Amino acid sequence: MHCPFCGNNESRVIDSRESTDGVRRRRECIRCELRFTTYERVNSMPLMIAKRDGRREAFSRDKLSRSLQTACAKRPLEVGAISKIVVDIENELHKLSKAEIEARVLGEMCVERLKILDRVAYIRFASVYRDFKDVDSFTKEVEALNHLKYNDETKSQLRLIEDDVPRLSQRNRRMAKHS
Repeated sequence: MHCPFCGNNESRVIDSRESTDGVRRRRECIRCELRFTTYERVNSMPLMIAKRDGRREAFSRDKLSRSLQTACAKRPLEVGAISKIVVDIENELHKLSKAEIEARVLGEMCVERLKILDRVAYIRFASVYRDFKDVDSFTKEVEALNHLKYNDETKSQLRLIEDDVPRLSQRNRRMAKHS
């Protein structure tokens, strides 16, 4: 492992933790003593995606992430929400234990998660993925979405900052009294 600061190839592991997408290791360079983090993933058989037109393409988490970021552009989402979806989908694909997955299956996984995460991102993604032929089919999809019930637990958008300000100031006052 090369140090990103000085290029030395000797480092020691300070901390190692399992994460959903592999192993996270905190390292310290032997030469410059600066610390950095590495992520290790098991390199398994490449997953192939079978496209509608018959082509086969290797699964790319970067491509999946880019398409989700495009759908979620300028939406008030929690930091890391898209990365979490990508990891969840990749893990689910590997659990299927198939060397080849239809693009339709991958698309439905994305649609399911975006429907819960953000309605606007869902419609953006669905409009490209489902390839609506006319305005009526698009309108039907939006109307179907409006009929779904969403509660605050399934909504993972950020709260407004003003919502947190009173609670934070109350907590600080309580902590000051106990000091």
